[in-house]
Amino acid sequence: MSTEKTRYSDQELEEFRQLIEKKLQKARQELDLLQSAFNYKDSNSTDDTSPTFKLLEDGSEIMTREEIGQLAMRQKKFIQNLEAALVRIQNKTYGICRETGKLIPKERLLAVPHATLSMEAKLKQNR
Repeated sequence: MSTEKTRYSDQELEEFRQLIEKKLQKARQELDLLQSAFNYKDSNSTDDTSPTFKLLEDGSEIMTREEIGQLAMRQKKFIQNLEAALVRIQNKTYGICRETGKLIPKERLLAVPHATLSMEAKLKQNR
């Protein structure tokens, strides 16, 4: 008779917490960089160039700002997911698939520490 684990031990949860804290710190630093790049207006403006080049440069700058804005939004969502994972660790529900109720394999959580679905549930969801 094998007893299947229903949750990770406190020691394992602590390991995951440390991993997530490191990822969270790095993610926040990257978000700060993106936000400062988004808000930064350098002195290399197109004010002294011909109207044709000014239009091209301004269009390029707008696209770059939009891309940076999208990256910043993705980074914010990633940070929120990591923070939610920390709450699940605190509640001792971390690593439990929200669809199947089974324990998500440790390998998956090391690769995607904010995962809430096992691969089995994820694959069913994508069908």
